[in-house]
Amino acid sequence: MRAFKVKRDTNETKIHLELNIDGTGKYSINTGIPFFNHVLSSFAKHGAFDVILDVLGDLEIDDHHTVEDTGIVLGKAFESIEKNNIKRFGFAIIPMDEAKATVTIDIGGRPYLVGKYNPNTEKIGNFSTENVVHFFESFSNNAKVNMHFEVTGENEHHKVEALFKAFGIAMDMATQPDERKGIVSTKGII
Repeated sequence: MRAFKVKRDTNETKIHLELNIDGTGKYSINTGIPFFNHVLSSFAKHGAFDVILDVLGDLEIDDHHTVEDTGIVLGKAFESIEKNNIKRFGFAIIPMDEAKATVTIDIGGRPYLVGKYNPNTEKIGNFSTENVVHFFESFSNNAKVNMHFEVTGENEHHKVEALFKAFGIAMDMATQPDERKGIVSTKGII
């Protein structure tokens, strides 16, 4: 079983994460931001990851630190996985009504993010849409993954939810065991 616990305790946030990569999509998520809880739950469910996440952030200021630090902690958990005998690459194209999200992932030890997301609104509930790309920057840098994503559509809820579902499916694909491959790199190391 590939399960990890990560804690982060700063002046801005206190985070406890338990992640089972070989899970079934069970989750208990509390970030203090209802829409963020919703999309992280979609990530867990569609990625078949078991996730327990408790975040206490400085929401009296805004949601930036909570979203950013959650990306950092989730990234650190995924960075911990053994890179031997996994597929390494994953992708997903997910529609949600008029919205469509495309995500590609390379768990190759080289953090890089290309994200195409243009929000139509500043907020979804109390979640700032400007933090969508920042969440994935924080995740990518700490997981040491190369990630590309693109989102189109009109309804902001649909766009962001489709993106997090695609993220879960792509990460599930990339982390799947593949005993045939060993280290999936011609360098012999990731």
